[in-house]
Amino acid sequence: MRIGIIGIGAIGGTIAALMKRAGHAVEATARGDRLAAIQSGGLHLWGAWGEHVAQIGVGDRLTRAPDLALLCVKAQDEEEALRSNATSLEGVPLVVVQNGLEGAEHAARLHQDGPTIGAIAFFSADSPAPGSVRVLVPGPLYLGSGSGLPTQDAIDAASLLNEGIPAEAVENFVGHQWSKLVVNQINAMPAITGLSVQDTLANPALRRLVLASIREALATGRAEGVEFGALDGMPPALLGLLGSAPRPVGSLLLRLMGRRLGHEPVLGSTLQSVERGLPTEIDYLSGAVVARARALGLEAPVNEGMVQLVHEVERSHGYYSPAQVARRLG
Repeated sequence: MRIGIIGIGAIGGTIAALMKRAGHAVEATARGDRLAAIQSGGLHLWGAWGEHVAQIGVGDRLTRAPDLALLCVKAQDEEEALRSNATSLEGVPLVVVQNGLEGAEHAARLHQDGPTIGAIAFFSADSPAPGSVRVLVPGPLYLGSGSGLPTQDAIDAASLLNEGIPAEAVENFVGHQWSKLVVNQINAMPAITGLSVQDTLANPALRRLVLASIREALATGRAEGVEFGALDGMPPALLGLLGSAPRPVGSLLLRLMGRRLGHEPVLGSTLQSVERGLPTEIDYLSGAVVARARALGLEAPVNEGMVQLVHEVERSHGYYSPAQVARRLG
């Protein structure tokens, strides 16, 4: 089958390399140093899912219609990416692999002549060098849309992707998005401090603030009537403990979660963007919690403060110490 990957960063690159390794024809889009590196030496995958060098077609846009396309760009880059690839996407099933809550809905407004399917990447990967992607923590892709049963398009897409990467179509995709949004509350603090996720969760002051941001996200989702979905190793019961158990218990759970990530530093996508001098997607992560809370007449002050600090880091390219963060966010 022909697979098109729009945006071949850490997530898109991992999917592209794995689908190529599974025997599919893969074409992808990239820019700058990444484009040049893949054109000259292929795409090097390594880490938790083994090592493979994938020779794939790559350019600044897709050159032909694939059988299945995956949009793997940040939320803020979605519209431009879809418009520049519109000709090749006509009638093509589109899987939107994105953080946040509204990526697939926004994409569907532009991609009206083919099915649009939401997807959550529950694995951790980075791109330590142009043309190289490293899988740090393995995990599945979850596909679906809305709060009901998965569509046949989602089932078919998951079946195809499962040939290269663990993938499943799920019921209550919205609940899975919210669960991933809660997990993504860890993204802001590394971007603010420059620390890895493991070091962030090992620091008591930072861990306390991360737990507070998680509790704001859980409270907002519950107020919206969300039924949280089960992610790999992250059942709703565990989210419930993080949201309602005494704070020392919640803090201990976060500490244990950090230890489970292993010794290889996990930076998180937001810090990776900061390190590359690129705009982050914090407005679609912690910012989404703030926006949804406001719409419900609630407040999410820790998330709001994190959004502000990430934007300050984006502008200044300087990180805050844990003590400075604690003073700013209380």
